[in-house]
Amino acid sequence: MQPCASPQLLAYHFTKVIEFVQFKDRLEHSNQYLLARLEAHILQLKQKSHNIEEEECILESLSSGVLLLELSNNDGCKPLTFNEDMQSRPWWTPTPDKNYLLGPYEGGSFCHKKDLQQQLLTKEKEADAHKIFERRSLLPRMIYLSIQCASSLKENVEANGSMPDNKNSAELKCLLERYAKSLGFPFSDALEEIVAIAEGQKSCEAFNLEMVDWMNFAVFLNAWNLGSHELELPDRQGCLPDSWHIVNSMIERNTLGKLRSLQPIIRSPGDDLSVLLQIVTEPLAWHSLVVQSCVRSMLPSGRRKKKSGPADQLNSSLARVVRGSIQSMHGVIEEVSKWLREQIIRAEDEKLETLLSSIRREGLKEGPGKVLQILEAFASTGDPEIGHRISQALRSWNTTDIARKILASQSSVLSKFLQICESNSKLLQTLKQQL
Repeated sequence: MQPCASPQLLAYHFTKVIEFVQFKDRLEHSNQYLLARLEAHILQLKQKSHNIEEEECILESLSSGVLLLELSNNDGCKPLTFNEDMQSRPWWTPTPDKNYLLGPYEGGSFCHKKDLQQQLLTKEKEADAHKIFERRSLLPRMIYLSIQCASSLKENVEANGSMPDNKNSAELKCLLERYAKSLGFPFSDALEEIVAIAEGQKSCEAFNLEMVDWMNFAVFLNAWNLGSHELELPDRQGCLPDSWHIVNSMIERNTLGKLRSLQPIIRSPGDDLSVLLQIVTEPLAWHSLVVQSCVRSMLPSGRRKKKSGPADQLNSSLARVVRGSIQSMHGVIEEVSKWLREQIIRAEDEKLETLLSSIRREGLKEGPGKVLQILEAFASTGDPEIGHRISQALRSWNTTDIARKILASQSSVLSKFLQICESNSKLLQTLKQQL
């Protein structure tokens, strides 16, 4: 017979089981893990945005976005956990603009010295993370509802020309209110903000990292207005409320503004390029889906009516604003494509010289230039104090080879970005021909 396990051993195993279950629960509810899962689904939607039928298949697999929407309700957000460890990493700070290691050290722990301040900043960071998580989880459902609002335009026009109550529009309005709240504004104030941005009275740069979120809000606002016509905006075309103008203006101003602020990519590797890429693959992509849905709803189906009616009048008005939006997006995409081609076609030797000289010139005191100086100094002297293994690794250090690898990676990213733009450009040209 096997001897019975001692109570101490059983207690030890039981404790470890509890620790494992707690760890698993913490991991499954961590902000980083859930956000990564969420972004994986959003990435699928980005990749299929050039084809509305394929996009609808992705949305169908997500229960029309409802599965991800459930993650953003209050019960789903409360148990989120965060992985920052203040005890093992006392120098950690919850905001990227602060670094306690740069301050004077007066003994003890950085964590203890600024414990209260760090706790407040940590709570602030976690609150911001909840808002970001909510906005991202709302996206798939808002995309689905936007497509539905645009798709049902033609079939929902009644004989007297009025628009009936639309449950999709009502739900989209509720989600827009939640989206605006996560940006820190009531719905009416958020509307005033995007009108100010569209009219050039305020720069979207004032919202810093939330610029793309505001552009998304404008896109979904326009889709909601297609089915509700509740917005009280200046009527520039004498037909539909001009929510189309808001979207077009925001896309043009912010994309081209970001493009003009970008330095040649060789001088500032990756600087702001990710923001430009996100603009093209999110607000512009979502708006193209609304446009695709509108065009599809306007295509002839079945027998044509002999007499002009409300649906025909709506088609005429809608076709005009949709055509203008297609032209606006196409112009923006062409400008981005032009800039990308200029970055790609430059000679490699010229790019290599530009990269190395800019790093050395602009980073004498800090940043990549300072790191490069340190590495080159250690590689040339072979200082024994740094250890044998590190010394051996530094002997193979070659600044030119590293710079060439950086340029090769940049070229790959730029080429893939250009492919996305060219795909969007072809889509817009096809849509324009269908009108």
